[in-house]
Amino acid sequence: MTIEPLPDLLIQPVVRAALVEDLGRAGDITAQACVPADAPLVADFVARRGGVVAGLAAIRLTLAELDPSVRIDDLTADGQAVPAGTTLARVSGSARAILTAERTALNLLGRLCGIATLTQDFVDAVAGTGAKITDTRKTTPGLRAMEKYAVRCGGGVNHRFGLDDAILIKDNHVAACGSVGEAIRRAKAFAGHLVKVEVEVDSLLQLQEALAHDPDVIMLDNFTVEDMREAVKLVDGRITLEASGGVTLDTVQAFADTGVDVISVGALTHSAKVLDIGLDAVEG
Repeated sequence: MTIEPLPDLLIQPVVRAALVEDLGRAGDITAQACVPADAPLVADFVARRGGVVAGLAAIRLTLAELDPSVRIDDLTADGQAVPAGTTLARVSGSARAILTAERTALNLLGRLCGIATLTQDFVDAVAGTGAKITDTRKTTPGLRAMEKYAVRCGGGVNHRFGLDDAILIKDNHVAACGSVGEAIRRAKAFAGHLVKVEVEVDSLLQLQEALAHDPDVIMLDNFTVEDMREAVKLVDGRITLEASGGVTLDTVQAFADTGVDVISVGALTHSAKVLDIGLDAVEG
C-alpha cells in the first residue's frame, strides 16, 4: 500500500520540540563522555513485535537536526505490515548523533507504528462489510497530523482534523439549541457550500427528527446493534451513517454487519499500544 507522505514541515516542529526536551541544557552528556566525536556507528531500527510501519520520516528528521551527514536507508515503507524481527531502517554515520537521536526517533516511530497496527486490526475485523474505520479528535496534543497519518497507514480513513473543517453537532450543542432539528437548521444556514454538517443522535426518535432536516451525516451514538439495524432501514441509504461509542475489536464486526457506512474509533489514537522497536548496533 502506497501512502502519501506527510510534508516534513508538519513533522519537524514535533521532532525539534522532542529533542529540546531530551537534550536539556547541556546536550547528551553520556554520548559526550563515552563516545569520541569522530566515532562511526551502524545501527538498525528493528521491530521486536510484528505490526504496521508508520512514521519512518521521524528517523530521518531527528537525525537531520543533529547531523545531516548521517545516512538513513529505509528497508521498509510506511503502510507495510512486517513480522517481528524485521529491520525497518539502517542508519550509519556519527555515533554521537545516532545515539542522541535514538530515544526521540523510537518514541515517535513506536507510537505511530502502534496506531497503524491497531487500525489495521480494526480494518481487518470489518473486511467485506463495506464499513470504513475512521479516527476521532482524541489525539495526543501536538501530534494530531502524525497520528492521523498513522491511521491512514493502517488502512483507516480520517474524520475531521479540527473544529474548523466540518460541523459536528453533539449532544451539548443540541442542548444549547433546544432540539436536534433546530441545531441542524442553524448549522445549515451557517455552513458554506463545501462544509458538511453531521449531527449526533442517541435514539431512534432523534434520528427521525434529524432525517427531517437532511444533514450530510448522522452519528449513531452508543446505539445497540438492534437499533443500528433499524436506523439503517430508516435511512435507506439517503444519508451517511456513522456508528460511534463502545467500539472494540470484539464489537466492531457486529456494528459493521448492521450496514452502517462508517465506524469511528477513538481507541485508534488514545489507546493504541506502542509497537516495540529497538535500535541495535551492527557489528562491523
